[in-house]
Amino acid sequence: MIENVLVRKNVSLKIKITVKSLISVGIVALAVLLPQLVHLIAGQPGGVQWLPMYLPVLIGGCLLGWAWGLGLGIVSPIASYLITLAFGNPMPALARLPFMVVELAVFAAVSGLFSKKIAKNGWMAFPAVLLAQVAGRTVFMLLVLIFQSVAPFKPAVIWSQIQTGLLGMVLQAVIVPFIVMGLKLILDRNKNDRSTNSEE
Repeated sequence: MIENVLVRKNVSLKIKITVKSLISVGIVALAVLLPQLVHLIAGQPGGVQWLPMYLPVLIGGCLLGWAWGLGLGIVSPIASYLITLAFGNPMPALARLPFMVVELAVFAAVSGLFSKKIAKNGWMAFPAVLLAQVAGRTVFMLLVLIFQSVAPFKPAVIWSQIQTGLLGMVLQAVIVPFIVMGLKLILDRNKNDRSTNSEE
């Protein structure tokens, strides 16, 4: 979606990379801070139930496309782990980190595949988020099944956590598209305002 805006403005490649990088930094920061806030309010179980890191990553995919989204999905949990490790309470836990990196990469990449469609029709954010959620959770579960002999958690435990997080997933399936649609309206309004000014 952001790519469409930048193309419309006919900006240079350097500016495109700068804008996308700044947005990415903001999204990664949110992916680090939001889980801390949720854990502070709702405790450790809050993370499993509300899945706070998923929300900014899904938004990032919708806004930036699959390639930048893939990067966000990989970097966000690693950044969260490294920053929180410095304070003695790493999130996510090291054992879960590789699984989350792959899962969030799938979340952001799949939602990012819809980015250009969302730029044309904001309602496409709904299937984008829903398909990203299904794909991400499915990949996570498959990885746990494949590596259960070496993973510190069993498929039954992860399946239980997926069920616990269903409410959070449903809420994000509604909230994220509306956030993306709201951002699209703002960007489209700016485009319309410029068109009106140029006609005057």
